[in-house]
Amino acid sequence: MDNLRFVLFVFFVLLSFLLWQQWEIDYGPKPQAVAQAEKAAPAAAGDLPQSQAPSDETAGTLASAESAPTEASRRIRVHTDVLDLQIDTRGGDLRQLDLLSYPVSKDQPDHPVRLLTDQGDTFIAQSGFIGPAQRAPTHHSVWHADAAEYRLQNGQDALRIPLTWTDGQGVTITKTYVLKRGSYLVEMEQTIDNRSATDWTGRQYVQLQRKEPTSAGDDSQFVRTYTGGVLHTADKSYEKIAFKDMADRNLDLKSRQGWIAMIQHYFLAAWIPPAEDESTFYTKALADRHFVIGAYSPLSDVAAGSSQTLKARLFAGPKLQHVLEGVAPGLELTADFGILTVIAKPIYWLLEKFHAYFNNWGWAIIFVTLVIKALFFKLSEASYRSMANMRKLQPKLVDLKERYGEDRQRYNQAMMELYRKEKVNPLGGCLPILVQIPVFISLYWVLVESVDLRQAPFLLWLNDLSSKDPYFVLPVIMGVSMFIQQRLNPPPTDPIQARVMQFFPLIFTVFFLFFPSGLVLYWVVNNILSIAQQWYITKQIEKTIPAKA
Repeated sequence: MDNLRFVLFVFFVLLSFLLWQQWEIDYGPKPQAVAQAEKAAPAAAGDLPQSQAPSDETAGTLASAESAPTEASRRIRVHTDVLDLQIDTRGGDLRQLDLLSYPVSKDQPDHPVRLLTDQGDTFIAQSGFIGPAQRAPTHHSVWHADAAEYRLQNGQDALRIPLTWTDGQGVTITKTYVLKRGSYLVEMEQTIDNRSATDWTGRQYVQLQRKEPTSAGDDSQFVRTYTGGVLHTADKSYEKIAFKDMADRNLDLKSRQGWIAMIQHYFLAAWIPPAEDESTFYTKALADRHFVIGAYSPLSDVAAGSSQTLKARLFAGPKLQHVLEGVAPGLELTADFGILTVIAKPIYWLLEKFHAYFNNWGWAIIFVTLVIKALFFKLSEASYRSMANMRKLQPKLVDLKERYGEDRQRYNQAMMELYRKEKVNPLGGCLPILVQIPVFISLYWVLVESVDLRQAPFLLWLNDLSSKDPYFVLPVIMGVSMFIQQRLNPPPTDPIQARVMQFFPLIFTVFFLFFPSGLVLYWVVNNILSIAQQWYITKQIEKTIPAKA
């Protein structure tokens, strides 16, 4: 068995599995728990967190919030150099957030990605308090704002947007959002000023509410990425909590140094509570495919006549590795390179180094491919030498096939005897490639998950490495390169198998028509280098090893 047939078979199986998996996602039956969650009545699935401690006197909070009469609310518009967001005075929710530096497509440069929205596939950031009825505002309560618009001016480094709420009995709470120039981090400070005659007791909560998306977003038809919840704590490092998991059961976990997030391809929103607090992390399934993931703080006591400030941070933006590393431990893992992250991170580091030199992600991909090919040069050389030796034995294998006809047992025995006599290992072409597969898969996920490559131009017609080749030039070149590789390999002795193998370049060309051009660029360069190496080794062996009778 030569390595090309083996590699083609492995990738054909992987692609078939991805297609089947996506069909199940799009058209397969939903879990019973999800169906039940969709039919649940809103009142039976309230979107407020509830403390599990009966002594916290929180039983009346949910009832009072859901039965409160509708009050007028309005939107506050906030502009920075990188964000355009809307805050609703009802709850102080962040209900709309546009990423100004990331257009939806290169054809619409003035149409930025809308990460948070309360239209269609809802995705909003909420906060509030769990506490005694009428003394703790939730995200259903109406806050007061002094202005309808805030804009970061030239020379200004930060914006502060204060919202206030009062119970009319001496308790005033000020929720302040702080946004800084060039930053996707929104800091939240909630100050409880207790001028009443009694102590104030409550917990701060932060949560993300999202409707399970009905469309694939900007994912390619054959490149699927994870959209859903994520939990990271000191005890659980980067745990995905899919929507179906939220529908199956509610999360209830206490830990420190944690954060919760809703992520999607290239972008995320994450609430980060203070690392020193032991927060309680939770999830809830609501009606109409809405889900909540959040965290609430330990119980806070604010004595009469005193005040206290509780904090939390919200990151809403692109999955930029170095930025996320500085926000919270483990947040950079939201750029999900999978189980091979230990290999993928050095590859990403190398991509960045080449990009810093060339200022072009296409050239960075090419030179990373060169480096990887150089690292595995000896392994590839062993594989190609094995194939070259197999190629020289091909006439003898054909002769054995004709001699023994349909007697498969005698044919296999004679074939193995020939291999022993000629000192050829039939698996020599497969084993070296097995070692390289984890590296190839890691590079694949680096190219898929890195927001740096989103809409990144290369040369000529390739103006977006994250989307398919508009003229399908690269996929056709890739198919031709696969055909040339086939011609350098020993053909199968079985004529039916040989005819089937002839269709593989065509089949893979069709698959790669819809792959991001950055991925296809990698495969083209890798194939060209492989052809050059294989051709050279084959010619050397044909010159130095005489044919044996």
